[in-house]
Amino acid sequence: MSKYVTAEQAVKVVKSGDRVYVQAAAASPTVLTKALTERASELKNVEICHLHTEGEAPYANPELASSFHVNSFFIGANVRHTLKAGNGSYTPVFLSELPNLFRKNVLPLDVVFIHVSPPDRHGYCSLGVSVEATVAAIENAKIVIAQVNPQMPRTFGDGILHESEIDYLVDVNEPIFTHGIEIFTSEEEKIGNYIASLIEDKSTLQMGIGSIPNAALSKLTNHKDLGLHTEMFSDGVIDLIENDVINCNYKGTTRGRVLATFLMGSRRLYDFVDDNSFVELKESSAVNDTARIRKNPKMVAINSAIEVDVTGQVCADSIGGNMYSGVGGQMDFIRGASLSVGGKAIIALPSQTKKGESRIVPFLKQGAGVVTTRSHVQYIVTEYGIANLYGKTLKQRVAEMVKIAHPNHREWIDKAYFEMMEIKKRV
Repeated sequence: MSKYVTAEQAVKVVKSGDRVYVQAAAASPTVLTKALTERASELKNVEICHLHTEGEAPYANPELASSFHVNSFFIGANVRHTLKAGNGSYTPVFLSELPNLFRKNVLPLDVVFIHVSPPDRHGYCSLGVSVEATVAAIENAKIVIAQVNPQMPRTFGDGILHESEIDYLVDVNEPIFTHGIEIFTSEEEKIGNYIASLIEDKSTLQMGIGSIPNAALSKLTNHKDLGLHTEMFSDGVIDLIENDVINCNYKGTTRGRVLATFLMGSRRLYDFVDDNSFVELKESSAVNDTARIRKNPKMVAINSAIEVDVTGQVCADSIGGNMYSGVGGQMDFIRGASLSVGGKAIIALPSQTKKGESRIVPFLKQGAGVVTTRSHVQYIVTEYGIANLYGKTLKQRVAEMVKIAHPNHREWIDKAYFEMMEIKKRV
């Protein structure tokens, strides 16, 4: 009997009280999630869990709260409203450990929705642009439903599965989600220059998507023999790979190959990785494993933050007590780079918000989460320079951080911190 069914037929296997895992990022299987949402009146208390997803998330409508509850492991813009509305939750977890939540049966899965390339002549499909925790989800879910799309690129690594591992297949033919190349500002270009100055030849890089990574990558055209071992990457690396700047010849793990767990960018990126054995996508438990990351000599981890206090505490997941994103893989790579021979752990951010509020602060906002602790931080970079906090006392750190804050805020930051310290002494 054919496994090929319509989306409406496939999602009928979901029952009230089930937990459903949805493949992440640009591979979001939105045909399936839309079909499931249309069954809302028939369902109660279905938990839909995932990392950041692209596209619409109709199941996250607060009006459907009795039918669906969203459990985010990394909060995307399409479901951020659910936390305040009450039909969503956030589960803090390192990306390296997320697969273990399924393998250890901490979060038993009933159904997994995935998005794959068509089976080849031997019956093998590819998870394409997003592997993350999906392999573990497939292994542990009772039922696997796949959205099969000829526009999904075939990638190498852990995301190859045989059609016999899939219970239902739904044919679709539509573009997968793209992410435009962000133009960087003059401030971000300065940050990119500072980051590039810290990167030596034969370094291995971890950096994500956005204008600051793009700015940094644009400054590396004269570097030699760089590697790429990263949670995710976007279009900014393509020219560097094609010009042999990134060749991965000196990596400590998967030498001669780019390693990532998901990717997101333009159609050019997806065409570049399609059937390209130079790029391997592996499960996040492998890519984000600190023990593997540290094996890369001169590992450079470049991550961002919402705000950083003057002692080096990094808030990257919340604005005060309001959850904004998630822990993700920042700590996995910050620690791995710190332990690497010649490695460097970098947090890069503009000195202030678009509204003119300082992002270098005396104290984190009340309720803010610390993703990277002050003992893990090495370098903080803004458009005003580089603060090297490694081995520095708290007082020395304050002086370093004030130097890279926006000039409009430096006096206030310094004064506010030491005034608070004096109050604490008296108390």
